[in-house]
Order: sequence, then C-alpha cells, then structure tokens
Amino acid sequence: MSRDQNGDLRGTSQETLRPVSAGLEEIIHRPIPVLDHGFIRVVDYMGDDAAVVQAARVSYGRGTKQVNEDRGLIRYLMRHSHTTPFEMAEIKLHVKLPIFVARQWIRHRTASVNEYSARYSVLDKEFYIPDVRDLAAQSASNKQGRDDHTVDNPDWILTLLREDAERSYLNYRRLLNQNEQGEIMDSTRTGLARELARMNLSLNFYTQWYWKTNLHNLLNFLRLRADQHAQYEIRAYAEKLLHVTKEWVPLTFEAFQEYKLGAVTLSASALEVVKLMLAGQIVNQAKSGLSQREWSELMSDLGQKV
Repeated sequence: MSRDQNGDLRGTSQETLRPVSAGLEEIIHRPIPVLDHGFIRVVDYMGDDAAVVQAARVSYGRGTKQVNEDRGLIRYLMRHSHTTPFEMAEIKLHVKLPIFVARQWIRHRTASVNEYSARYSVLDKEFYIPDVRDLAAQSASNKQGRDDHTVDNPDWILTLLREDAERSYLNYRRLLNQNEQGEIMDSTRTGLARELARMNLSLNFYTQWYWKTNLHNLLNFLRLRADQHAQYEIRAYAEKLLHVTKEWVPLTFEAFQEYKLGAVTLSASALEVVKLMLAGQIVNQAKSGLSQREWSELMSDLGQKV
C-alpha cells in the first residue's frame, strides 16, 4: 500500500491561506471502513459553507456576515433549489468498493473518476461476502429490490458465494500463469494478458477509484443512495458520506436534511388531495386522479393507512 493510501499524509501538515473545514481536517486521509473490505477516504477538498454563501452574495466579504445570516441564506438556497452556489465547493474521495456497487455508483455521471486498472495491475484477492442478515429473497413487488424476508438456508448461499469467488480468483491467477504470491507457475508458457484474464472475475471483487465531485452533485447522490429504498451495499457507502458531508459543511448538511433528505415532494394532483383533506373532505383513490401506486405512496408519506 502506498504512502498516499495508508494515511501517512496525516503525519505532515502545511500552512494555507485558503478556507479550511475544521471538521473535515479531522478525518482527511483517514480510511473510513465500509462493508467487509471497503473504505472511503477524503483525499482533498475545496471550499466550505462560506464558499456557498460567498458565491450566492458575489460581493460577500469573508467575516462580514453573522453565522446565523449564513445559515438562513443556505437554507433559502436549499429550500428553493438554487443549486449553483453549492457547485462552488468540491471534494475528492478515494473509494474501495465491490465492482457491482461501482457499476451503480458510476451511473451518477456528475463526477471525475479515475479507476484502478486491471489492465496494468493484478487485482488483490478481496471480494465482498454479505453478512447473513443482509441476505433476502427477491421482492415480489419491486423488480430491482429484495424482500423483507430472509432466504432459506443462508449458510449454503454464503458458502457458494465464497467458493465461487475463491475458484474465480485461483483461475484468474492461473490464466496469468502466477500463484497468489505473484510467482511464475510454469516457466515454459506465457500467461494470458491481464486485460483478458480479468474477465474471469465476478462482480463481488473489489475495485478502487478516485471520485471528485462538487457539493451540489454530492448531495444529489446522497439524496438517492442514502434513501431507504436504495440497495443496502451502496447505501452503506452513502451513509458514511453523510457523516463526511456533515463534518465538511455543517450548515449545508443541516439544510439538506431539512429540505431534501427528510422532505416529501408532492405532485400537483397530490397537493390538491391534501388541500381537500385539510378542508375536511373525504377523498379516495378513485376520485383523486392518482394511480393506485401514487395513492399508496401519498398515504404512506402522510402516515395514513391505505
């Protein structure tokens, strides 16, 4: 592991004239564990809450406004979805994650990404095996999610996943003509090219990347991936990133929690239903103009039984 990866950079410090986030300085370069072998590590960042209000005011001078005024402005920007000022702050992360999680993550096409290349380097023998409590059956109502019920015989499933990954990695090394220590197995033959041998590996093997994004796009990522409906494995990373964001920009994080993460967006038809309910009228799904699914979601959001 390189000096940049193992956190030794925390042993050195440099003076700077740029704004810094006290909370983020406490965790920068420190790997935050996720899942069984993964982590998130803050590599660098630019800006803080003050960068957001500075961009919004344009003529804002650092130190001339009170914190409560900054808080009010940030909450106004978040409440009314004025997103440009949040693009003025950026963060760069080093992330180690299973390949199948990376394929979900990369769908957020709002970041600069540089991934570990198995064309140039040999992947380590590290693969994700779920905890038994995270094994669940396919949901009957959600085609892309799991049910609340656990599967039968989870030990057999975990054994199969582990054996398949072990076998896959062994054959990956055989294709390279190497043992797990990187030594040549047969001096009379040439190993397969790394860019071809890697296709034998399964999606639960770990990859790594540097991911740089601005605060606005980070918050959008968190709004979707920290949601309870997101897949558990990527949600585990999002939940760690929530903590990172809170340390980095506490005023922005507070507004994000209030107006985005814990909020509900109503369609025009749903808003009319709520108005009728507040007026004391009885409204049912048939007369609401909402589909059954929309009606169920609205009643759930309002804490009402369907």
